[in-house]
Amino acid sequence: MRTALTIAGSDSSGGAGIQADIKTMITNGVYAMSAITALTAQNTTGVMDIMEVPPEFLGKQLDMIFTDIYPDAVKIGMVANSELIEKIAEKLKEYKVSKLVVDPVMVATSGSRLISEDAVAALKEHLLPLAMLLTPNIPETEVLSGIRIRTEEDMIAAAKSISEQYGCGVLCKGGHSFQDANDLLYNNGSYQWFYGKRIDNPNTHGTGCTLSSAIAANLAKGFSLEESVKRAKEYLSGALADMLDLGKGSGPMNHGFAVTGEFAGEKECWL
Repeated sequence: MRTALTIAGSDSSGGAGIQADIKTMITNGVYAMSAITALTAQNTTGVMDIMEVPPEFLGKQLDMIFTDIYPDAVKIGMVANSELIEKIAEKLKEYKVSKLVVDPVMVATSGSRLISEDAVAALKEHLLPLAMLLTPNIPETEVLSGIRIRTEEDMIAAAKSISEQYGCGVLCKGGHSFQDANDLLYNNGSYQWFYGKRIDNPNTHGTGCTLSSAIAANLAKGFSLEESVKRAKEYLSGALADMLDLGKGSGPMNHGFAVTGEFAGEKECWL
């Protein structure tokens, strides 16, 4: 069985972070492992508190994973501390990780900064050059490229700039932009659009985590980058279209919408 590792924070409500990553990876057919960068106290209405893991302990988590069950692909989510970023980069180099998907969580779709300038600088210097694929949203693409995005041509120019700067593929996510849910993949000097229909579902907590984890799972199974993106986007659409509705805020998707079998069913009636 192929394996994948998520390096990210814990979401106590289960909709994003390592919980969403693990659910996604399992549903996409790989054995999932995790190295936790932070604990969060959160639910669908917001984040109450965050407790970061010491860099030394994160390094020990990664040592124990890589020296026993070596992952076929790695996904990195939000890492808010420059020291944690440097520790992750150190271990990725030490263990020669090649299939690396980085979701560069820096800016919310509202435009609000989520991590410090020091952490952004560390991300650019130490982590992004190691990636096979980056999956920024529109505001993050603007930060990384320095290009203001208002048209599809702007998306192409920005993705090209980032790809050339860091030597990796770039999937610019357009789900919250001027157009429909269309994503742009720029890789090896060429680009490809992945078109999607916007799904009228307000419960979108964890979409970025889910997409990047599904891509990593498919890379772990040996699919090409293009095919991995295509399959991951279809999976995300299915999870959204299932219209799960939990919590009082922006709720989670149904990561297990495609899980079937003897142990997936419910009781025919509630007692």
